[in-house]
Amino acid sequence: MQHFDLVIIGTGSGNSIPCPELEHLSIAIVEDNLFGGTCLNVGCIPTKMFVHPAELADAARHGRALGVDSQLTAVDWLGIRDRIFSRIDGIEAAGRAYRESPECPNITVFSGHGRFTAPGELRVSMHDGGTQVLTGDRFVLGAGSRAQVPSIDGLREPGAAFHATDTIHTSDTIMRIDSLPKSIAILGGGYVAAEFANIFSSFGTRVTQIVRGPALLRHLDSDVSELFTKETAARHELLLNTEVKHAKVGGAGVVLGLEGPGGQQTRTAELLLVATGRRANADTLNVAAAGIDVDRHGRVVVDEFQRTTADGIFALGDISSEHQLKHVANHEARVVQHNLIHPAAMMSADHRFIPAAVFGEPQIAYVGLTEDQALGQGVPYVAKTQAYADIAAGWAREDSGHFLKVLADPATGKLLGAHVIGPDAATVIQPLIQAMSFGQRAHDVARGQYWIHPALSELVENALLGLPAPTEP
Repeated sequence: MQHFDLVIIGTGSGNSIPCPELEHLSIAIVEDNLFGGTCLNVGCIPTKMFVHPAELADAARHGRALGVDSQLTAVDWLGIRDRIFSRIDGIEAAGRAYRESPECPNITVFSGHGRFTAPGELRVSMHDGGTQVLTGDRFVLGAGSRAQVPSIDGLREPGAAFHATDTIHTSDTIMRIDSLPKSIAILGGGYVAAEFANIFSSFGTRVTQIVRGPALLRHLDSDVSELFTKETAARHELLLNTEVKHAKVGGAGVVLGLEGPGGQQTRTAELLLVATGRRANADTLNVAAAGIDVDRHGRVVVDEFQRTTADGIFALGDISSEHQLKHVANHEARVVQHNLIHPAAMMSADHRFIPAAVFGEPQIAYVGLTEDQALGQGVPYVAKTQAYADIAAGWAREDSGHFLKVLADPATGKLLGAHVIGPDAATVIQPLIQAMSFGQRAHDVARGQYWIHPALSELVENALLGLPAPTEP
């Protein structure tokens, strides 16, 4: 049994917690998988490194309206894949090597799977076959989440391992496949499914997307969801209100038995990507043994200081947050780090205005309340929808249909929400995130600075100018 001042489980954002102010502590880091967590290895970083080549591959389709007649001749999948993961794998290996090096003399890395056996006690099943029992004065849970696989006849049981050579994949393995499939079926209607549908469709793969509900990205503003669903359906086969009843692997791929508005039907594809969400890894740690509560979704319960219900144990990121976003996990890691250093003067996490983006085609970004949420909560608001087509940068692109919608408090003029669907949405939205975070009034933001002309940022300027003046001075 080894005792530590601090035990950190998971090396995503939790790996950023050790710092000079904590060098006097003995720290154990427990990692059951790759250093760097979901974002670095199987999530936001590699997916966006695929998205940019996909945008280049899809450029020919967008050029026709502008008088540019070009075509895609080839996609070097292996070249793209290996360029991406040579960098990703190098960063992962360097991160592990650094924490195991003499440069971190107060840190001991345990490569294995940890489970609580009692309050303050963690049993680690090491990858080398041994077992280590660790005790700690304080713990940080940053063990993330895992891909969730629904119980469908013919699919593996939820939680079973997938591999790059399989016919059925999750987001954890699909980016490592050895060749670009001619066809792929994608199960899911959320952001992971949307982004991979964009990637494979852009690269020339025949995509069939299967969604249980009536639209894609239903948690977004309804106008955004409606337009994204419409444009997706025009790009590849989209089966809404459809369930997969069974799957059979064999021959050239996978055969799916479906049930939808048209009755029973089948689809065949080389590969199946299951993109139906991610589940917090709290259950794999046996957190109940440590006195840690979880909510009905299986996420660790934390307070505003990121403390769990067990004394001396903090949690951050996907294991405790409904927002499965790297920038949220990074913020929470900074909060936990501060609170470990300053236990008598803790800071709280700021979850007021959390933005997110979907790197599909078209791109989407959002922050704050949707109109439906404002109506449902009885929040007074005014709204302005600004079309890309009405600004010069939109003319340059011959953009049609895409927009920015802003919501503001009619009395104060402060923003309540913003929703963008169109080119560079994730960048366009940033001034609005800043305005919300610092309590700036919409008209002050619009009139109190220069806006470059003609740039996409004029979308924000014109939307804010289009809001009614606030009733309060």
